[in-house]
Amino acid sequence: MSGIAVSGAPGRGSTGRSRGSGGSWWVVVRAWLAGLAVLAGLTVPLAVATPAAAQTGTFAYVANFFSDDVSVIDTATNTVVATVPVGDQPRGVAITPDGTRVYVANNNTTTVSVIDTATNTVVATVTVGANPIGVAVTPDGTRAYVTSGSGGVSVIDTATNTVVATVPIGAAPVGVAITPDGTRVYVTQPGDDGVPVIDTATNTVITTIPVGNAPLGVAITPDGTRVYVASVGSDSVSVIDTATNTVVATVPVGDFPQGVAVTPDGTRVYVANFSSSSVSVIDTATNTVVATVPVGANPLGVAVTPDGSRVYVTDAGLDNVSVIDTATNTVIATVPVGDGPEGVAIGTVAAERTPTRLTLRAEKKKKGKDAVEALGAGGRHGLTLQAKLTAEGRPLAGKPIDFTTDSVLLCTDTTDSRGKATCKVPRKQDNDTCYTATFAGDDTHEPATATVCTDHSRSGWPSEPENSEGMSVIPGQALTPAART
Repeated sequence: MSGIAVSGAPGRGSTGRSRGSGGSWWVVVRAWLAGLAVLAGLTVPLAVATPAAAQTGTFAYVANFFSDDVSVIDTATNTVVATVPVGDQPRGVAITPDGTRVYVANNNTTTVSVIDTATNTVVATVTVGANPIGVAVTPDGTRAYVTSGSGGVSVIDTATNTVVATVPIGAAPVGVAITPDGTRVYVTQPGDDGVPVIDTATNTVITTIPVGNAPLGVAITPDGTRVYVASVGSDSVSVIDTATNTVVATVPVGDFPQGVAVTPDGTRVYVANFSSSSVSVIDTATNTVVATVPVGANPLGVAVTPDGSRVYVTDAGLDNVSVIDTATNTVIATVPVGDGPEGVAIGTVAAERTPTRLTLRAEKKKKGKDAVEALGAGGRHGLTLQAKLTAEGRPLAGKPIDFTTDSVLLCTDTTDSRGKATCKVPRKQDNDTCYTATFAGDDTHEPATATVCTDHSRSGWPSEPENSEGMSVIPGQALTPAART
């Protein structure tokens, strides 16, 4: 889970914490887990923006603990493009691999909010264990695992958004991460200084790995060989070998480490240090800190863009998100968000595309005349294929259309202002040749195809209506929808 939050931490802007006898730092963590303490400081009410439909692109979803909402940041512009109201005190955030849904753990409830990324609205609310904190989605997108302060992990079927299993853990679990092959779930358990491992086939705990004091954040390398666990009580990151489920290295980092994220290439791990207001950068080849990046006050959550070029860090003490350039390990932007940002998840969202329709006509010029007639069984003078592309009944201009026969490309033309594209077939084809026009689609429009065929058993082409948009015309058959690619 990225963005493990500590609400019982020192006041915003403060970097101190007590570690007196009796383990007062653990009192802080327990207060956080119980939801009894808050980040100190004046809270400023924020206006809630109307949810906006998503564009195609990469977005960061930030859970704002105090304003009970999720800020949606367009990573291309580093601006908030939508604010989605969710449940009370949201913390953990996870996005499905296909980018269609975001799962948000509402800590002061027994619920998880499910956001539709196409509309940026909550489309389902799932009842889980009390005080849910962390959430992670399996690589195939079929399950979401949610840690709860009540001492268990709820397993959500994402197709039905219902809990299909509950895994008893014991002392309140917090962070959660899933291996790339989807077979194991690693959960942090700060009360027991351990990391329980869940077998997803049986949803049972198969082992518990001792780590540092009070582990919270957890992340797994893309190759699935290493698990990185941040422990707030020992200011370190434990490195677990998944083949043996043992700790093979311990990396000292900043003060009170929280969220953990691994770059897509697996070479770097970014760790948010809450009390030192910094991010430690670990080289996974040597398991040493190679850079320390100053960020805003009290960083909690951390997530990396799919291309690995940027890291987004929630600064709970300043109500913003710091954006780190991974090439230089410097902050290049700061994005204001909601009140008390904690968890953050990043994913690529494909906006819904507009359906298109395509028609195709084959015309042969009469010898010595300008008029055209439907082509009969063969012909000596070649033919012209004419396609028409529309979207929502209107011509679609400037789109490439490929004309093929038997998968061989004849030509490509761009639609004009009337949505029309043409292809002149250079030579005689067989009497039973089929021709296909294809629009491959783009970011805003769906693909479409249309096909027309000759038939040596008939004296001519079928008479096709001019408005048979998006239809495939096959001689001797009724008009049928064209195949969509």
